[in-house]
Amino acid sequence: MKSVFFSLFFVFIFFGLNIFAQEKKAEVTPEPIGGIESIVKNVVYPKSAKENGVEGKVIIKAIVDEKGMVSSTEVVKSVNKECDNAAIKAIKKTKFKPVLKDGKPIKSEVVIPVMFKLS
Repeated sequence: MKSVFFSLFFVFIFFGLNIFAQEKKAEVTPEPIGGIESIVKNVVYPKSAKENGVEGKVIIKAIVDEKGMVSSTEVVKSVNKECDNAAIKAIKKTKFKPVLKDGKPIKSEVVIPVMFKLS
């Protein structure tokens, strides 16, 4: 009986402390107002990229401020300079719904893939 009690006590302490030690918070990112289509409609395929058959996915990390505006961007994955710049320009034109913390908008980060594909 003593060993069962000790085992249950150990399990409770081990798992109980882990539960309390881990902060539970949802991963929340800013959302483009109008959905992803609001970004897509702003993307202009660079003429030189079209002429040279350049395709691929540009991945942009953007910081969205408390007002929902993109304050800075960083290219995480590049296709080429022209496509990177077209993706950044489209994302900067887009207004986002900012993340709320305790009911107040906060600055946050979002990673956005932009596809360039010739049809």
